[in-house]
Amino acid sequence: MKLDTGILRNVVLLSHGGVGKTSVTDAMLFDAKLVDRLGSVDAGNSNVDSEPEEVKRKTTIMLKVFPIPWKDCKINIIDTPGYSDFIGDVLSGIKVAESAVLLVCASSGVQVNTEILWNILEEQNKPRIIFINRLDREGANFLKVYTELREKLSSKIFPLQIPLGEQMGFSGIINILDRKAYRFTNGTYQEIDIPAEYESQVEELREHLIEAVVENDDELLQKYLEGETLTGEEIIRGMKSAVKEGKAFPLLCGSAVKNIGIHQLLDGIKELLPSPEDGKVEILNDDGSVTISNLDPSKPASAFIFKITADPFVGKLALFKVNSGILKSDVTLVNITKDVEERIGHLAFPKGKTQEPVGEIITGDIGVIAKLQSVGTSDTLCDKSYMVKYTPIEFPQPQYSVAVIPKSKGDEEKLGNALSRLQEEDPTFVSYYNAETHQTIVSGLGDLHVEVILERLKRKFGVEVETDLPKIPYRETVTTKVKVQGRYKRQTGGRGQYGDCWIEIEPLPRGGGYEFVDKIFGGAIPKNYIPSVEKGIKEAMEEGVLAGYPLVDVRVSLVDGSYHPVDSSDMAFKIAGSMALKKGAAEANPVLLEPIMYIEVTVPEEFMGDCIADLNSKRARILGMEPQGKYQIIKAHVPMAEILRYSIDLKSITQGRGRYKVEFSHYDVVPSKIAEEIIAANKKEKEEA
Repeated sequence: MKLDTGILRNVVLLSHGGVGKTSVTDAMLFDAKLVDRLGSVDAGNSNVDSEPEEVKRKTTIMLKVFPIPWKDCKINIIDTPGYSDFIGDVLSGIKVAESAVLLVCASSGVQVNTEILWNILEEQNKPRIIFINRLDREGANFLKVYTELREKLSSKIFPLQIPLGEQMGFSGIINILDRKAYRFTNGTYQEIDIPAEYESQVEELREHLIEAVVENDDELLQKYLEGETLTGEEIIRGMKSAVKEGKAFPLLCGSAVKNIGIHQLLDGIKELLPSPEDGKVEILNDDGSVTISNLDPSKPASAFIFKITADPFVGKLALFKVNSGILKSDVTLVNITKDVEERIGHLAFPKGKTQEPVGEIITGDIGVIAKLQSVGTSDTLCDKSYMVKYTPIEFPQPQYSVAVIPKSKGDEEKLGNALSRLQEEDPTFVSYYNAETHQTIVSGLGDLHVEVILERLKRKFGVEVETDLPKIPYRETVTTKVKVQGRYKRQTGGRGQYGDCWIEIEPLPRGGGYEFVDKIFGGAIPKNYIPSVEKGIKEAMEEGVLAGYPLVDVRVSLVDGSYHPVDSSDMAFKIAGSMALKKGAAEANPVLLEPIMYIEVTVPEEFMGDCIADLNSKRARILGMEPQGKYQIIKAHVPMAEILRYSIDLKSITQGRGRYKVEFSHYDVVPSKIAEEIIAANKKEKEEA
């Protein structure tokens, strides 16, 4: 097939988890004769899910691209995960696809992620087809799900097909446009007359479909009003235009595991969804503004990196889409995001876990390059004569964290390198070393996300870890002003050690940090020893006096002291300063401080009461509420210690429909009873160590 931008279709497959995207892709590969057997997720022999973590869980975890030649088209199917923990890859797929196929289960109907994904597609104005899958399942009900789709998603959804039978009796498709029925028997379709019980339903839906099409086409509307019969080609043309403009969403149906309706779905993608010629890209200007542009084959080559995979043997693989020109092997491009040059080696078309080498890739097509050094997700590669930069993918911030400890001693460096590689392929995953709590922290979008990351860490890089809760970075402070002496005197036979200082300790406002004030007059302490006193004070502040946490928000004034002309030294005054600080902090009514986070929780209205009750149980202070369509945004301050597992709690409370974002706000005093427990636990930990 000679490739041209106009015959390409970049289509992202989307759905709630477990609705059958992978099975649909398997059936497409089979129908296009790219594989000789119909893969099965349940049997563990899918041609699509190849990662061990995917086979184990029977669910897609990583985005994959499968080019499917269909009639005179090349369809790039972008298969994506269905679970919200892996929405990063979903957003990557949506970014580079001109259109989407949204799958819905014939028995479960519109689920949580269905609505979330629909809203994302609406925001980005992506043309789409809806496909009701699993019509062979127990409880399948096409009309019920169709009604639910129109009520919950859009009244612009119109069926092009209805099922022939349902559940155990599902055997084929009735095409509304050409008024024909197709029964699937022994791997082939057999055209039959529409059974009498379906005729009135077909005519009614056909009339609705035609009315929807002519509404958006003046020429067709005129013919319709004049009583002329519209041809199937005219209706399809009108529907394609309406789909492109977001004024209609065609509904198809079938069963991927029975391979019924997949042939027609591929036809629908080819006939109704736009090519990259109709696609748009967002160009990021130097001043931060964004320009919307068409993909342009006439300009020099440029490409957008939308997915990185890290392989310990092959190295880094970069999935990209060509947004202008023709990208050829053995050329040098500029990674404008990182401001470095990259030599493009061998190009290939991605085929799931394999690649097909190719000499060039045209505008609108998707390819893969190995062994690029600098590239990361959302980077732009471009010709030196066309310095363009595309807007990055907006990923959600990771919210679920655990501390990880290597099981094998000596694996710390190996762990750091491996986590860094894994971060490259997943921008929604973050790892860092917290110097304050002495823990390596890994953060993802949920517990399943982190669990899969750690499995991949073990499989790909041979690093096995244990997990623990992240430690809370508590602080200590004082609440009253005191004056104390720190006196260090030691005689060891020869030259002794002598340092003596008086300090005043007083609290500063929250967030005030630390102040040191030198109030020495008349040389009570020689000036050269004063920095040593402060050094001792600062070192003692790092350890605190209650539970070993740093002392903050204090002013320390050095007010008096004495020295010995022979025995005084820097070390003696440093020890004296440390002694004074510890003594003074203990006498100044010390308290424990905890980090308080600002949280915004977005929940459907019906869950707002339960969500507020849960936050109150977490010692939150509700700041206010704000409506946002069918949702409510709850704003609150809540202790970090109470929300380490909040992503799991919120998912449970809202049936997966809530989301939140959180950021550090300030430190505040820990309630005395809780502080006693923290101090006791810290003391016990030190004794055991």
